[in-house]
Amino acid sequence: MTITLDSLEPALSVRQVLTLERVLAGEPEVVAGASHLDRAVRWVHVAEAADVGVMLSGGEMVLTTGVLLAGDEEKQAEYVRSLHRADASAVVLGLGRAFPAAPAVMRRAAERCGLPMVVLHRPFPFAELTEEVQSRLVRRKFAAVSLSEAVRTELTALITAGAPLQRLLDEVARHSACPVVVTNLAHRVLGTAGDRPAVDDVLRDWERIARQAWGHRPGPSGTGGGTEGDGWIRAELGGRGERWGRIVLCGYRGDTATGRLLADRAAEALVLHRMLGGAAACSWEEQSAQSLLTDLVSGVVPARQLLPRARAAGLPVNRRTFVPLVVRDGDTPRLDRLLRLLGLPGLVAELADGATAVLLSLPRDQDANALAAHFATRLRTESAPARTVVAAADPRAAWDDVPAGLREARHVADAVADSVATLDLPPVVRLRDVHLRGLIRLLRDDPHVQSFAERELAGLLCETEEDLLSVLRTYLATGRNKSRTAQLHHVSRPALYRRLESIQVRLGVDLDDFEQAASVHIALLAHDAQQQ
Repeated sequence: MTITLDSLEPALSVRQVLTLERVLAGEPEVVAGASHLDRAVRWVHVAEAADVGVMLSGGEMVLTTGVLLAGDEEKQAEYVRSLHRADASAVVLGLGRAFPAAPAVMRRAAERCGLPMVVLHRPFPFAELTEEVQSRLVRRKFAAVSLSEAVRTELTALITAGAPLQRLLDEVARHSACPVVVTNLAHRVLGTAGDRPAVDDVLRDWERIARQAWGHRPGPSGTGGGTEGDGWIRAELGGRGERWGRIVLCGYRGDTATGRLLADRAAEALVLHRMLGGAAACSWEEQSAQSLLTDLVSGVVPARQLLPRARAAGLPVNRRTFVPLVVRDGDTPRLDRLLRLLGLPGLVAELADGATAVLLSLPRDQDANALAAHFATRLRTESAPARTVVAAADPRAAWDDVPAGLREARHVADAVADSVATLDLPPVVRLRDVHLRGLIRLLRDDPHVQSFAERELAGLLCETEEDLLSVLRTYLATGRNKSRTAQLHHVSRPALYRRLESIQVRLGVDLDDFEQAASVHIALLAHDAQQQ
């Protein structure tokens, strides 16, 4: 059976204890510390000794008749102070022979200490109260342990099955019924889960929220101390003495202890996931950027809705110029390192088919085109310049224009992908540089274009003619330069002439005729575009 937080009995606070039917029979009255009634009750303890504080460990509701305190105001005040020092949750005084009314000294001391003090006006068997509260606490602890084991089992099963990070976070969010955020130590968001509008609300002001939440003294299990009352519960991620991230339950509405337990189980699972992932575990930042940039490129999610995610991922978005780039045959870690080396803020993510998206975010007073060219030049210098292509769209001043820019850059990169070695390309290739090649790529799915390509190239569209098709492609891409074509294919000029003659015979064209050569060139561009 799946155990969810809905099946857990809520935590018992002092306020909730006072509403129990058995307690109401004693006519309870709060005489001090009324503003602290939401303190959690961890246990109920009956004690008459004046030095009861030394026997407590914190969170106890102490029940007493005060029989050993009567007639000694100093003992009464010290009794309250000792409970405060022991971090007791409340003191309940049964009125009777020792104290027919609430003693003023104890009331004043409790108010100064912020300790809830309750008196019972009717005789009340303390055993009934302890039995009721203890049974409720035991049931709650049993349910919490059951939840802990259920969460651990489910997350371990997902890890064993090779589930990605997002699947684990979705499971944690299902159990916690609140947004879940994973960050690195710099508060950069690496993953989120939960109801999308609620997550966006959290991310919209993430920097301020993170600073405020992290500014409090850490509580048990690495949780967020002073923020837990608002349902912000965190657990540290790390191992072997090194911390590398956090998981945060944002606005958790259950009791704090159960939230801590859930956060701890989730943290254990994420650490295990990272350890088993080996080198891939270091790509959580990459996965976060990939998810964001993929959503931007696809256009499925409106750009404005993705703005909180971009900001939380560490991308500057206010008063910036955005430069959408797509790199062909670029290594993602190398691109990320190059951005850091050049001091260029941006995100890097692998898309598909050897394409990597790079989104630069630059101050508006900087020359975006010059910085993009500098980045491309450095990249081509450090990698294989004959294969690396850096395509770009014109800089965008508005975030809403970024998706169209990324799609344009990808279109440009795809248009020249198969002809990098034969084209004389600038460091940064733009739409104006791809000319006819770019237009044909846009029209590649048109049935008329497909039919035209099949008809023009029919004599070469078989496996046995792939070598001739490759020679034709190079010959036309170099502007019918026979010397260059022979050099690129490592053949002699006479051998090239024989191949060109064979191509002309199979196609029934004269490649020296400009119009016929142009027709074949267009057909070949269309054919290549359809294969991508």
